[in-house]
Amino acid sequence: MKLATFEVDTPVGPVERLGAVDESTESDDAGDVALVDLTAAYGAVLEAEGEPAPAALARAHVPPAMIAFLERGDRAIEDAREALEYAAETDAERGPSGATIRYEPGEYRLLAPLPRPNSLRDCMAIEEHVQNSMDGEIADVWYELPVYYKGNADSVVAPGETVRWPDYSEIMDYELEIAAVIGKRGRDIAADEADEYIAGYTVFNDFSARDIQGEEMDGRLGPAKGKDFANGLGPYFVPREDIDVLEAPMTARIDGEVWSAGTVDEMYHSFAEIVAHVSQSETLHPGDVIGSGTVGEGCGLELGRWLSDGDTVALEVEGIGTLEHTVVR
Repeated sequence: MKLATFEVDTPVGPVERLGAVDESTESDDAGDVALVDLTAAYGAVLEAEGEPAPAALARAHVPPAMIAFLERGDRAIEDAREALEYAAETDAERGPSGATIRYEPGEYRLLAPLPRPNSLRDCMAIEEHVQNSMDGEIADVWYELPVYYKGNADSVVAPGETVRWPDYSEIMDYELEIAAVIGKRGRDIAADEADEYIAGYTVFNDFSARDIQGEEMDGRLGPAKGKDFANGLGPYFVPREDIDVLEAPMTARIDGEVWSAGTVDEMYHSFAEIVAHVSQSETLHPGDVIGSGTVGEGCGLELGRWLSDGDTVALEVEGIGTLEHTVVR
């Protein structure tokens, strides 16, 4: 199941909804598929069962906003699966009060699955990337701790959105990553229990202004302005049960040319170890996003080549989809 946040026009303005890809129309191009409105579809399930207030109960079981959905945990994912199955089996078109169940391509705008995450962290957990990006030996602390920085949760860009490069930077770069999405509140989580706190995964591109990033980190803080202007998430969010995330092939194409490929099976620190570390004396919440770090040779910095004005960056993770953006000055 591939979950999406999307936006539709209504008489009172644009409204965000929670959807799932209709597998009968699945395509490699994000936005070129039919989406099932899961709240409306679950309302149709309840209406068929004779529930007297199906619309209100559906909003409680399958909230139309991703973070509220994640806060319901595994129960919401189970209800979403039931709603998607009902929509496929019955070809139902309308839910309670005439709510639209299925939206065709062109009838919606695809947003990031978490348009505004609760928080955004990004690790550097893949040794090859660290080795390729540094002058000299890797510091011992990198092997001891899953180091990370906190990013700007307000700078998430939607799939397909144009990324305008900041005026203070001349060196444009991408990063090929997967992000784990937290689905359960927890603190001081044990590593052997941490997977239970991960709701699922999405593709992550933390665009990097390499020139200003280097200057910041020479000052022994950061990254900040080198990262905070654009973070790509999407196109879909996939529950953890639906993907073998360590084995999923990952590819970065720039204007159709393959620049990078790999998997996060290369991670020195696992997602479970990262969650355990982050949660030490700190509470994690549903909707927190944690990046894996870049795969080996998964960015221009490692390859010795940079993005150009007008380049289209397409990051594909098999089982999740292709996250595409065009960068412009």
